[in-house]
Amino acid sequence: MTQAASNTLLRVEALEARYGGAVRALDRVDLHVDAGEIVALVGANGAGKTTLLRAISNLLPAVRGQVTGGRITYAGADVGHSRTDALVRRGLVGVLEGRHCFRALTIEENLVTGGLGRGASRSELRADLERVYDLFPRLRQKRAIAAGLVSGGEQQMAAIGRALMGRPKLLVLDEPSMGLAPKIVEEIYRILAALNRDEGLSLLVAEQNVRLALRHAHRAVVLENGRSVLEGSAASLRGRDDVKAFYLGAGVAPRPAALALG
Repeated sequence: MTQAASNTLLRVEALEARYGGAVRALDRVDLHVDAGEIVALVGANGAGKTTLLRAISNLLPAVRGQVTGGRITYAGADVGHSRTDALVRRGLVGVLEGRHCFRALTIEENLVTGGLGRGASRSELRADLERVYDLFPRLRQKRAIAAGLVSGGEQQMAAIGRALMGRPKLLVLDEPSMGLAPKIVEEIYRILAALNRDEGLSLLVAEQNVRLALRHAHRAVVLENGRSVLEGSAASLRGRDDVKAFYLGAGVAPRPAALALG
């Protein structure tokens, strides 16, 4: 095995997926995340970002979807048929779109569920709670309040904090900025970037806000109509005139021919 291959934490190869057995959502998508990387998955609404993240976490069957081709490997093993809870225990933890919290449970109870999912001991739960509260001081202040009664930004922080309680090696986030005030978005991304920089946490982040994604990621993969059409360093994509015009609003341009790679 080459050094490059051994450093790859997640690899998606020629992945195909359908809903209801008929609607094609992904068409031979390729993607990889190396250990210690932040990879942004970008594209317009409906490009297939959420479907891809669901496939990676094996959540497609819950929405009448299925992987119909290709391969997903995590930490060197084929995980195409692994249960979601087994993936979590192995360190692949997802944060779904829409700030999913148990609304009737307190913020702290929500966080604890993340630790219980990996079988944490009482002492580990206490240590991990303190770590999450240090990262998100707002959650410490709201720890005894029902999640359904806090702000959208605090719910998103709770959802991310719950995922961190699982001690992930790879954190997969679906549209973490959606519907949040810019100040809250910056706070969340600052914390995620610090976790990557200081602890080596790998991140795969689906974002419709391409400008935001390319500012924080090391690499990016562009999805269009269920296909991966472009991949490269975030810096190189930020510098491309076609990407700036089509995705960043820097001018008026038709769909760039350079993105039609498949």
